[in-house]
Formats: sequence, structure tokens, C-alpha cells
Amino acid sequence: MQNLQEKASEWSGVETNHAFAIDDTNLFQKLGLQTFINLSTNFYNRVYVDDEEWFRSIFAKSDKDKAIQNQYEFLVQRMGGPPLYSQRRGHPALIARHRPFPVTHEAAERWLLHMQQALDNISDIDHDSKIMLMNFFRHTAYFLVAGVEQKNQSLHPCKDADGRHPCKNF
Repeated sequence: MQNLQEKASEWSGVETNHAFAIDDTNLFQKLGLQTFINLSTNFYNRVYVDDEEWFRSIFAKSDKDKAIQNQYEFLVQRMGGPPLYSQRRGHPALIARHRPFPVTHEAAERWLLHMQQALDNISDIDHDSKIMLMNFFRHTAYFLVAGVEQKNQSLHPCKDADGRHPCKNF
């Protein structure tokens, strides 16, 4: 059985070492706080006006300003800056925090589309940093897909491949 990192690498097409190349440099020091605020703002401005209603609905109950803050604080922390996210919200626990949402392959690809567009729109981020960030985002998106699928499967271990419950417990 594959672990979550292996599934994330397989599904995302990004090897783990490339996904975590962000750890080889301090992108927070290199890019600065405002760049991450701008990236998160640009990203969520795209998400909240997405053409696809099914995708917009994932975020419908979330306050956009809080979503922006959560994301940039997480990114600042993850990219080598101060632990803003953890100080305010506790451990990131990405899988647990995303479990209530339909984190599917399709949703991951839509999320990644908006993140790529947001990255492309931020001129303060150099090309190499954009590649590192996108590799991290792609791998992490599929890590979440794998994690949510695994957690959902553990809630209903008797589900068959078609999502039916062959046992009589359901």
C-alpha cells in the first residue's frame, strides 16, 4: 500500500524531493511577506469568481478575507518565515482542515489552475521560485486528495470500488 507522499507524487507528477525543494532556500526571506499576501489575494480573487459553480461552492461558506489570511500565514510559515498560522490557528493539520471539503482530483486541478495564474500574475516572484512553489502546491494538493480519500475510506472500510457498502452495517 502506498503512503500519502507516494500517492501525491504519483498523482501530481512531482517527485517528493522536487516538492520539498522549497526547504533548500528560505523563500520568505527571498520574497517577503507582501509577496505572499499578494499571491494569496490574487489567488482567492480568482477562486471566488470561478466560472464553475461547483468549485465556487466549495468556498461559499468561507470568508474571503479570512481565507486569504489563512493561506498567506500558512505560506509564510511553511516558506521559512515566522509561525503566523500556528500562533493564530494551531497546527496546520492540512488533511484534517480540508476534510469537510470535496477535495477531489478535479478540485485539485481547478485549485492549481488558479494558483498557477496567480503566480504568473505576481511579478515579484522570480521564475525559479515560481517553479519551486508550483511543485510544492501541486504535490500538496494531491497529498490532500490522498489524505482525504484515506480518511473517508477509513470511516467506511467496507466500501467497494463503486462506493457501495457490501456489508450490512450501512
